Amino acid sequence: MGNAECADLEVSLTRRDAGLYAIEMRFTQPGSEADVRLEAGAGDPALVHLDPAALRERLLDADAYGATLGAALFAPAAAAAMYARCEATAQELGVPLRLRLAIGADAPELHGLRWETLRSPAGARLVASDQVQFSRYLSSADWQPVRLRPQSELRVLVAIANPAGLDAYGLAAVNVEKEWSGVREALGALQVATLKAPGEATLDKIVEQLRGGFDVLYLVCHGTWQRGASWLWLEDEQGKIDRVGGEALVARIAALGTRPRLVVLASCEGAGTGQTHGPEGEAMAALGPSLARAGVPAVLAMQGTISAETVSLLMPKFFAELRREGQVDRALARARAAVQERGDWWMPALFMRLRSGRISYTPGFGGDRSSFEKWPALLQSIKAGRCTPIVGPGLAEPLLGGSHELARRWAEAYRYPLASDREDLPQVAQYLVVHQDPNFPRDELETTQRAILRERFPLAVPADMWEAPLDELLVKVSAWRTAQGELDPHATLAAMPLSIFVTTAVDRLLEHSLTARGKAPNSAVCAWQGEAETEGTGGELRPDAAHPLVYHLFGRLDARDAMVLTEDDYFDFLIGVTGNRDLIPVTVRRALADTALLFLGFHMEDWNFRVLFRSIMSQQGGGRRKRYAHIAAQIDPEQGRAVDIERARRYLEEYFDEADITIYWGSAEDFLQELRGRLEGKAT
Repeated sequence: MGNAECADLEVSLTRRDAGLYAIEMRFTQPGSEADVRLEAGAGDPALVHLDPAALRERLLDADAYGATLGAALFAPAAAAAMYARCEATAQELGVPLRLRLAIGADAPELHGLRWETLRSPAGARLVASDQVQFSRYLSSADWQPVRLRPQSELRVLVAIANPAGLDAYGLAAVNVEKEWSGVREALGALQVATLKAPGEATLDKIVEQLRGGFDVLYLVCHGTWQRGASWLWLEDEQGKIDRVGGEALVARIAALGTRPRLVVLASCEGAGTGQTHGPEGEAMAALGPSLARAGVPAVLAMQGTISAETVSLLMPKFFAELRREGQVDRALARARAAVQERGDWWMPALFMRLRSGRISYTPGFGGDRSSFEKWPALLQSIKAGRCTPIVGPGLAEPLLGGSHELARRWAEAYRYPLASDREDLPQVAQYLVVHQDPNFPRDELETTQRAILRERFPLAVPADMWEAPLDELLVKVSAWRTAQGELDPHATLAAMPLSIFVTTAVDRLLEHSLTARGKAPNSAVCAWQGEAETEGTGGELRPDAAHPLVYHLFGRLDARDAMVLTEDDYFDFLIGVTGNRDLIPVTVRRALADTALLFLGFHMEDWNFRVLFRSIMSQQGGGRRKRYAHIAAQIDPEQGRAVDIERARRYLEEYFDEADITIYWGSAEDFLQELRGRLEGKAT
């Protein structure tokens, strides 16, 4: 990642008494496996006293306010000394300092303070420089991980509300074309939709558009903070004023199946006025933090009455930097530095639960993701038929969601008692075996996947077809997505002149794609439990490019007893295939040992991949693998499952390097799209 590395400092505040807070600090250098924590001595926490009255007296002077706030925060000598050391270390390393302020749930009143004005122990503006990437770190009731998307596929919805009649309320008209032209160039080649014509920027139309899967919502409108609540001046269908409560927008976005990764509110007072020091929790009613609490990973909102001129300078810079690197806090730091001479430079406030600050990634190989010297060797292996794709269930994730989603559904429906493993499908499935019976999770798998398809793609299948076999539904939905312009990874694989495909998926999407390509595939199931079942071969496996073999290691929907689904199944499978090498046909074993391997559709932290990988590495003849270029396409570790994404990435790279496997950082679709282009001579 190179230029994306940061030194990381998290400052946490928790309430001890009225106006008294415990401060904790944790610092991590880039590439380090250990962190440094604040030590106040004698095991007691350092305490910070914050005086709301003293801060209120300085509301009209941002620098004086920040100096007072900084003097209070860094009053403990240990806290001041540690911040100075962290800042100096980042400067010595030549990397930015990522500063995350984590406010405890017991101290919501602290969200009403103007933290962005904070002065360092040395008296300098702490967050005005692009060398400090500041955010207010918030937890959320939404425990779903944040799935990163390829940078080139980010979708942005721009909604600009300029309702008729604003002048009656003393509000200036919004210059729609100026606002739009200011960010249009900065958004570049990103996919952008707009709601800016009279009557378009309504609450209903904004939410309707977001259902289409937008990653970023940029909302430009007037906003106010009145009587402890946020209000937005949106439009009705006639283009007149519709004064919408912030709670209504929060509720509508929270109810979306897929929420935007970033919401940008270019509205006055969208983060609260910064003047609210009332009852506990009142400040949290402001729209910015409320959206973050509701599950939006990152929210950029304005605190106070920010000028249109500052917004016009800030936003184009912010979006240009976001498009370039995909890091929200870095983009804001650079944008804020560009307006630091303006009096309202401090008003943008970033609420975030992204430890890395990322909402997107750039697919590719290695540290800079720009090169892979073995492309010619890999292409040659594929064209010669000396390549074996090893396909995971992730290839069908665009249809069915991931195993983690399935586990969460089961954990909730059947009251799984352990909080830490609710996304671990083998463990949740094992629970269902114990508390129901061994057949239950296998029956429930098809029922749940059928329900997921119906929820996600209600228009893809005629109403009278929903009771058809699940494999048929999957084929129907896959065809519908292809018609919408989505890449079909199974069809891309089927076009390659290969004789063996190894899969852990239990569906027949690969067989269908091969048949649609004019080939006559055979399908076999590993005999780790009971008898193997092979179609069209008479029990003898002699595959070729015209008659390829799809070998199901972990069972098939119509071979339920062979499904590897529960924790016990995975252990039994691994014991079986390592103890009896003949369980896997010699033709398949030879392919795993003496062809180029493509690992596609796996999350490397998951059981199915770890068990598969160990079983493959245990096969005889592995020394011949060094003759080939092997690839594993791996999406960036997900927010919420990796404490430190950069270190998680380095660990995986080292893990695979020992097996001579190169990681392509991106989804299976990213990799196959690039691979297809190169095979067709369209990429260099």
